Amino acid sequence: QVQLVESGGGLVQAGGSLRLSCAASGNIFSIATMAWYRQAPGKQRELVAAITSGGSTDYPDSVKGRFTISRDNAENTVYLQMNSLKPEDTAVYYCNADQVTYYTGGVYSRKYGIWGQGTQVTVSS
Repeated sequence: QVQLVESGGGLVQAGGSLRLSCAASGNIFSIATMAWYRQAPGKQRELVAAITSGGSTDYPDSVKGRFTISRDNAENTVYLQMNSLKPEDTAVYYCNADQVTYYTGGVYSRKYGIWGQGTQVTVSS
């Protein structure tokens, strides 16, 4: 089956940087859009960055110019480089793949809306 596994979270001081990684496992043929979301305590999950299979990116204003999303299609991995971190960036960060085509049992199948387990990012002031 297809799984997403995040890594790279941790504790950092304000102004610092972190790089998150998310690797998709399974007999994957292709992944459409990959994205990072975050959820702070008591708040709704929000989009942080998204990237299509062709490399087009999208960011909300809150992270534009500070965060950069990238992906390695050959390795089925997406990255999030976070610079100039602020205390309000503190949250659990989740990786998402909206459509994954994979090969199993002799046929190609699709899975939609896959989430990773999340990784904690804490920014101290």
